[in-house]
Amino acid sequence: MPKRHILLIAAGAVLASIFLLVPSFTARVVFAFLILIGVALWLARVFLFRDPSDPSRPINSSGERDDQHQPEIFAAGALFEATMGGMREGLLVVNRDMRVVASNAAAFKLFNPSLARLESQRLTELTRNPAIYSAFLDGLKGKERSGVKVETHGPERLVFDLRVVPLGGNGHGAEGALGVFFDITRTERLEIVRQEFLSNVSHELRTPLTAILAFVETLETGAMEDRESSQRFLSIIRKNASRMHGLIDDILELTSIEGGNIQLKLASVELHPLVNDVILSLATKASAQHIALANKVPSDIIVLADARRLEQMLTNLIENGIKFGRERGNVTIKYDLGTRDKILVEDDGEGIPAQHLERLFERFYRVDRARSRDMGGTGLGLAIVKHLALLHGGEVTVDSELGKGTAFTIHLPKSS
Repeated sequence: MPKRHILLIAAGAVLASIFLLVPSFTARVVFAFLILIGVALWLARVFLFRDPSDPSRPINSSGERDDQHQPEIFAAGALFEATMGGMREGLLVVNRDMRVVASNAAAFKLFNPSLARLESQRLTELTRNPAIYSAFLDGLKGKERSGVKVETHGPERLVFDLRVVPLGGNGHGAEGALGVFFDITRTERLEIVRQEFLSNVSHELRTPLTAILAFVETLETGAMEDRESSQRFLSIIRKNASRMHGLIDDILELTSIEGGNIQLKLASVELHPLVNDVILSLATKASAQHIALANKVPSDIIVLADARRLEQMLTNLIENGIKFGRERGNVTIKYDLGTRDKILVEDDGEGIPAQHLERLFERFYRVDRARSRDMGGTGLGLAIVKHLALLHGGEVTVDSELGKGTAFTIHLPKSS
């Protein structure tokens, strides 16, 4: 390999190392794309436009320079291959015959063919995706394509932003085309979650707001004169306004937790008196549902946690047991010692069907939507518990059996 090629490869490796240190993801993407374009142009100059008389080109059995071995000369040394192989973005270079002449490991994983390598294969042999083929075809016509959304449906759904640029050209189309596949699967998933969240919030707010407006209009049209009816309507308005207030509070709380805006103040917490405080705060609600609350945590148990956040988790779980427990039933709080500290909140209610357990901690997910709304539930309580447990370095799990009840368990790292 000529010395100047080695120097160029070394320079490219240094640039790649520098851009990996840049903290901004956007800056890294832009920098990576610029490096890829530079590498592609260099490859085009070195290999696609080589002089036919170049003695370094392979010779076939007829004594002529063999262009069919052209893909092999794209392996421009171990350093170049290591640099390309370490990239997270998929890179694919095709010549004007739509035959792959260069690729990296990320591209190989993207197409996942049964072949040992991508080089020398036609693009149509690698994929039947019309978006990919059309983008590369435009690249060979000298048109740069960007923002092409590509989806793959293998073991998991992946989404890529494909950018294709032409390589070289003499006015009659390009000599090749370079395509870079940027993985935007996580961004797409976050966008879907955002849309679902906005849809759920809108739906949850619409119901109480509609009720409030309806009863206000009723009062305005003369119902104020009927004292008994007006008091009942005002009570309904207050209930729905409180529901909206609770929903907004939970949304703000969950947003703060997920956004990393909450700092835990970990300390040794006496669990038994903390549970007593939670039971006392929920005694009125439990009495209204004829639910008995029992603290069976030993008096000497100490756990490592943020006392305020642990109280919040227990309040949500015990309140959940009150809402969905059996009338004249029991909600019991226990402690179990294992590899981690385990705090259990058990009820003897109807239980939760198995198909709901996996999604129980999702935002706005409800097993019984009508009953949850009647009880003032927002559908965010268990999601808050999950994220607070994760913030502690632990988790929350659920076990349930129909007809026998449900047990939620908060797992916390053990205090030393």
